[in-house]
Amino acid sequence: MELRQLQSFVTIVEQGSIGKAAQKLDVGTSALSQQISKLESELSTRLLQRSALGVTPTPAGLAFLKQAQLVLRHANQAVQAAQSSRLVGYVSVGFPPSTASILGVPFLKVMAERYPDIKVHLVESLSGNLVQLINSRQLDAAIIFSQDVDKNWSVQALASESMFLIGSDAFFKIHELEDYLATSSLPFHALKDLPLALPSNNHGLRKLVQQQHNELQVTYEIDGLSLLMNTVAHLDVGTIQPGSAFMNLSRQHLNFLKITAPSIDRTNYLISLNEEELSPASLAAKSVIRSCMTQLIEQHAWPSAKLI
Repeated sequence: MELRQLQSFVTIVEQGSIGKAAQKLDVGTSALSQQISKLESELSTRLLQRSALGVTPTPAGLAFLKQAQLVLRHANQAVQAAQSSRLVGYVSVGFPPSTASILGVPFLKVMAERYPDIKVHLVESLSGNLVQLINSRQLDAAIIFSQDVDKNWSVQALASESMFLIGSDAFFKIHELEDYLATSSLPFHALKDLPLALPSNNHGLRKLVQQQHNELQVTYEIDGLSLLMNTVAHLDVGTIQPGSAFMNLSRQHLNFLKITAPSIDRTNYLISLNEEELSPASLAAKSVIRSCMTQLIEQHAWPSAKLI
């Protein structure tokens, strides 16, 4: 079995067509088909199901795909290590935007101090996107907000965060919310008539909020933390976000009230490939994530977050 065969197989599955895969790999369709036939012969099993609509993996092909993706990724890391005398490890980690805003820099700083020869690839993306990246073996580990993931993944609950209503001075005045500032909290029922900017329905935070109330007045759907917070700062809308979302000093003019009765709490889960599949660099990164999060919360630098 050759790496070339693995790459061909993975590309065919990703493209859903031998013809498209051949074009992407810049090889002939006949040659590519022969590679796959040889691979299936070596494994004594059918990996691909061919039809008029294209090519799909068989159950055996799906099982083989995950391992093939992992082998190719490790091979690429080996090439990178060989090309750089200082590079003795590589890890790719994903953080959602709100988590990245508070955990990202401390994580990178500690990694540089403890493991200067490990190359870190940090991805900031929505929680759902990070799940997809983990599933396609493009990330070693990530922070997400749901434990509804592949049973073979390693999942650890690290911390819970309380949700806040965030809005500008003008928003609080127009909607007569200023009296709540004395207690720094807001009962959930007071949200129902407020214009809000929230992530779209496929976002974990939106689903979490709608578990409590499905008829909130959502004026804007914005899947991006920076644009969302700028919208809240300049328009007559509020938003619901964790405390980490308003840590940026440039947003100090925004008001925030902890949502209560009932409160809304979001769990940060550290997920990764099965630890038997992880490299030492990936295991080190997971350890640093846990220690950084613990330190931030114990030093009260992460608003309303609690360790689990």
